[in-house]
Amino acid sequence: MEKLSGQDDVQDKSSLSDRNLQNVISLEHGTQHAVNNESLHRGFKPRHSQMIALGGAIGTSIFIGTAQVLRIGGPLFLVLGYSFLCILVYLIMTGLAEIAAYLPVQGGTMSFYGSKYISRSMGFALGYLYWYSLGILIPYELVASTLLIDYWGSTSVSPAVFVTAILVVIVLVNFLPVQYFGETEFWAAGMKVVLIVGLCFLSFILFLGGGPNHDRIGFRYWQHPGPTNTYLAEGDAGRFVALLQCVVLGSFAFVLAPEYVIVTAGEMESPRSNVPRAAQRYIWRFIILFIPTVLSISVLVPYDDERLAASGTARSPFVIAIKEAGIPVLDSIVNSMIMLSAITAGNSFLYQSSRNLYSLAVTGDAPAIFKRTNKHGLPWVAVLASTAFTPLAYLSLGSTSLTVFNWLINITNTSGFVSWICCGWIYNRFRKAVEHHGVEVPYRSPFQPYGIYFGGITSVFLLFLNGFTVFFPDKWAVGDFLSAYIGIPVFLVIYLGHRVYARQDPWARNTAEIDMFAGLDEVLAAEKPRRTRGAIGRVLFALIE
Repeated sequence: MEKLSGQDDVQDKSSLSDRNLQNVISLEHGTQHAVNNESLHRGFKPRHSQMIALGGAIGTSIFIGTAQVLRIGGPLFLVLGYSFLCILVYLIMTGLAEIAAYLPVQGGTMSFYGSKYISRSMGFALGYLYWYSLGILIPYELVASTLLIDYWGSTSVSPAVFVTAILVVIVLVNFLPVQYFGETEFWAAGMKVVLIVGLCFLSFILFLGGGPNHDRIGFRYWQHPGPTNTYLAEGDAGRFVALLQCVVLGSFAFVLAPEYVIVTAGEMESPRSNVPRAAQRYIWRFIILFIPTVLSISVLVPYDDERLAASGTARSPFVIAIKEAGIPVLDSIVNSMIMLSAITAGNSFLYQSSRNLYSLAVTGDAPAIFKRTNKHGLPWVAVLASTAFTPLAYLSLGSTSLTVFNWLINITNTSGFVSWICCGWIYNRFRKAVEHHGVEVPYRSPFQPYGIYFGGITSVFLLFLNGFTVFFPDKWAVGDFLSAYIGIPVFLVIYLGHRVYARQDPWARNTAEIDMFAGLDEVLAAEKPRRTRGAIGRVLFALIE
């Protein structure tokens, strides 16, 4: 079969205006047809997609969640755990970028690709997994925001008032036209990047003894109490358990992170060229931000500091170090910025949850009303429906209900591992379809296919290790076991339930029957000629875009 690169068609089709082009709406069974008031607008630039993805990844977990990881494993295992997870996310991300770059259609989430390359049941199960997992993370960040307010002392105002106020802000921002939403997320996430860079710079100053008390920290805490801790056992066995638990706990910061950029592809300008660019720059910025951050944390506070077990911002290693150095006011400024991080992360989760629901409607796996858009291309019905999980934030305000809320949160951890396993299978089917039909892909990672296969296999182990500590003596608790593993039967019930409904479908589509060209015309028409830039322009473009 003749190879199709799409490059020869871009110049001719890029001249078509969006007004003359019917956008992608229905992709059920691999076909495509246009319907008014159901199409998204391509208003995202690569920098928007990257910052929306970073906005979801950089939440309270990196500023506060690292305290628990440090306390359990010590500084060395903190660094090793997060470094391993960064590599894992990179390998998965580059594989997903290959899939999305070939056919970045509107509604083209990983659930859509699961339906296209494997089966309708896979797409159905993945779509609802993404929808409820990302939806549950919205109230998580809402609650985190209200807990951060408590840092300044108790108030007579009910936490429910703060939850409601923050929720209103998040919903209103998600109702902005896509280009304005992208700019809002870009600058909000940019502030988080500035916060991380600033805290890393502060850590370097304190490392050298430049704080008000002139206490040179150096690698003091790597020497005493030491680089590693033991957990649930003594000696080398305890250190090995601590390392495993650091990876499991640290993974919460990376849940569904590779999929974040893919969600935005359907609303991205020139998606075929910009998706690979956005994916690569996103993951490198992700790594560049995370690794220096955990390195900074590893030298600031000893793992046996009791304050690491406190609640809210009080346990943040950065806040502890700031107080220890005697720097006034800065701890409150950092708390304010961490609260902003939580709010913008919730904002990103609502966006992604709504787009996954829109994708389900596009493939016919959710009611058609959820693919309805307004004149700005905003799937407003899907946005409203995705706020259905936000009442869980009020549920968590009660002490007896907090356990139930934590169970729901743990579903998201297992969802991330399940998704990465499925992504490996989707990539395998995608590569087979590409080879069978003889098409050329616009992007190919040098680490694939083995990178994403490694990621999928590793995710199987992480999935079963998620709650492994409950099997230790005196650690068994039914609630902990269910919260760690309930996500597995939830996914299987959804998947197998749809298999019964679609029992006439094959378990996996025949490679020869996979349509590699449905929707490709719209994608090629969305490509714009690349601007010619000078040397300085290319450098600035690489930094900003």
